[in-house]
Amino acid sequence: MQLRFLRLIVSAALLAVSAWAADVTGTWKGEIDGPNGSFALTYSFKQDGAKLTGTVTGPQGDPLQLEEGKVDGSKIHFVVNLPMNGGMKVTNEGEIKGAEEISLVAKNESGEDFGPAITLKKQK
Repeated sequence: MQLRFLRLIVSAALLAVSAWAADVTGTWKGEIDGPNGSFALTYSFKQDGAKLTGTVTGPQGDPLQLEEGKVDGSKIHFVVNLPMNGGMKVTNEGEIKGAEEISLVAKNESGEDFGPAITLKKQK
């Protein structure tokens, strides 16, 4: 009986924590420093539970699809395939900091940082 009650309490706690998790659905913007100065990136996220889809648009104006997207608590992960230099896979990982900010770090296929970290702000 006590084990059953304990399982019920743990299940309720897990449901409560997942209900409090931030939903990143919406438009997010940030600036990143590049070799020719800084430029804006706009992310359009759609979250469905742990699954994350969407696009990122840079100065070229063509949106690129997010792949392998997921949200796990305050952690966010997705991949963007850049069409430059014959194609380049960039893995983005970061932390959701409340409902208004995401900190992202991008890494190239070798696992090296692909530029500096970027801070995204949710657009209203």
